[in-house]
Amino acid sequence: MLGWIESFLVKYPELTLFLVIGIGYWIGSFKLGPLKLGPVTGSLFAGIAVGQVAHVPVSGMAKSFLFLLFLFGIGYSVGPQFMQALKRDGLKPVALAAIMAVTGLLTAIAVAKLLGLDPGFAAGLLSGALTESPAMGTATEAINALPLPAEVRARYVAHIAVADAVCYLFGAAGMITFMTTIAPRLIGVDLVASARALEAELGITRMAPGTQSAWRRFEMRAYAVGESARVIGMTVAEIEAMAVPHRIVLHRIRRDGTYRDLARDDRLAAGDVVAVSGRREVLVELIGRNNEEVEDRALLDITVAMLDVLVTSRDVAGRTIAALASAEMSRGIYLRALLRGGEEIPVAPGTEVLRGDVLRIVGDVAATDRAAKLIGPIVRPTENTDFVVLGIAIFLGGLAGVLIAIPVGGMTISLSTSVGTLLAGLVVGHLRTRHPLFGRIPDGAIALMTALGLAAFVAMTGLHAGPIFFEAVAEAGIGLLVGGAVVTMMPLLVGLYAGFYLLKLHPQILFGAMAGAQTMTAAMAAVQERSESNVAVLGYTPAVPIGHILLTSWGTVIVNVMAG
Repeated sequence: MLGWIESFLVKYPELTLFLVIGIGYWIGSFKLGPLKLGPVTGSLFAGIAVGQVAHVPVSGMAKSFLFLLFLFGIGYSVGPQFMQALKRDGLKPVALAAIMAVTGLLTAIAVAKLLGLDPGFAAGLLSGALTESPAMGTATEAINALPLPAEVRARYVAHIAVADAVCYLFGAAGMITFMTTIAPRLIGVDLVASARALEAELGITRMAPGTQSAWRRFEMRAYAVGESARVIGMTVAEIEAMAVPHRIVLHRIRRDGTYRDLARDDRLAAGDVVAVSGRREVLVELIGRNNEEVEDRALLDITVAMLDVLVTSRDVAGRTIAALASAEMSRGIYLRALLRGGEEIPVAPGTEVLRGDVLRIVGDVAATDRAAKLIGPIVRPTENTDFVVLGIAIFLGGLAGVLIAIPVGGMTISLSTSVGTLLAGLVVGHLRTRHPLFGRIPDGAIALMTALGLAAFVAMTGLHAGPIFFEAVAEAGIGLLVGGAVVTMMPLLVGLYAGFYLLKLHPQILFGAMAGAQTMTAAMAAVQERSESNVAVLGYTPAVPIGHILLTSWGTVIVNVMAG
């Protein structure tokens, strides 16, 4: 029976790959305390396990194809925030990400030289200890470009997966434990207290996890204009100005049984019934105190729209939520959510809106359409992928990666097709913030490219390494595990003290930026859970693009350094 299974897996490698991915996602769903392996690491372990049973042939072209799709998808996702991350307050998290990435590379090179590791083991040490699986791909490409016999290159590539698997567990668990337990003690910070302080500074109201208030900040109500009402004879614009600094909007009117929308220069008369929106307390205290509230479903039956709008306008980018709320463009619309780099950012008066953010606004159709024209393009769901841009961008990015070479010491390191493709995705992602119809790819397609692309690549790497896994572990010895722990901890220690004392980052921003520098969302989530707040995401979003670019590139660098 076992022989039949082995022959089947070898004869149909494409089916074996799907089996490994499925098992990998299943393995990745398990949690060990705060640590969740995730589908990528799960696929690596699944590939190694299946590789013990059968020597499954692995297609080099398929590996490269899937990995390039993954890299382009990652670049496309972080592109809208990349340039913005280099500006304003985002510069400090960016600097921290660069410091940690360089520290990680130098530590990995030093440890690899001390242990006498070959280029494959060294690259796996780096990718596993720094929890950056994409570095396995750039390292694989760099090894395949070395002027060595084919069997030596194949052994080095297998060693990447072995070292990554050995070092990843401590890399992930060590980072989560350090950031949630050790780091706060080292700098004398209480995570919960620091989160509350930052929330207060930003104007965020805390709610217990899993709960929400029955109170609604913004409402629409109908009021009758009494015979002695102060607003009789006043225009809509004048009435709305009376409420400043509060915001109210007069939408519709019922007069003599007839309903119509209000214009700014319309004047109210006794007996009118008006639909008014604004903050609940303003409606209750400012308007309801002297006016009769009535139930008028027809008057309040206003068609509203909720739109996701990409911020491209210079008049909007760089302003705070409070400043935008008082602007004329915001009349009749309310902010539901602010998304940055795919992560939801806390909405507070002091939160700054940046170019590339997505504002989720709600209001009547005319108001939301008017505001969208001033903010930027509406991000509407699409099912069509611009394969022209996708294909040509990956080709040109890969071509640039082959042609561009950077002199480092006494050697010249090619940028590589992998890094070139990552940068191509970043450029296309950035360009779509300026030209939203350019290179459109649905979010679902990007998710498939990144998730399946990397999981399949890592699964094939595991299948390739499986037959020699235990032999290679014995060859590397316990030094690989200890060295991996050193490579994990050194950037975290340097980043902690550099960020807190040199860059003077707020602890919540600091921990978020450290998680972004290591491109580890699980670490950010652990900090959020321990601090009972989601404000750490403000540091994560500007740091994660830099982390992805640098750490992925280090796979090429460490292979060339160790082979030199």
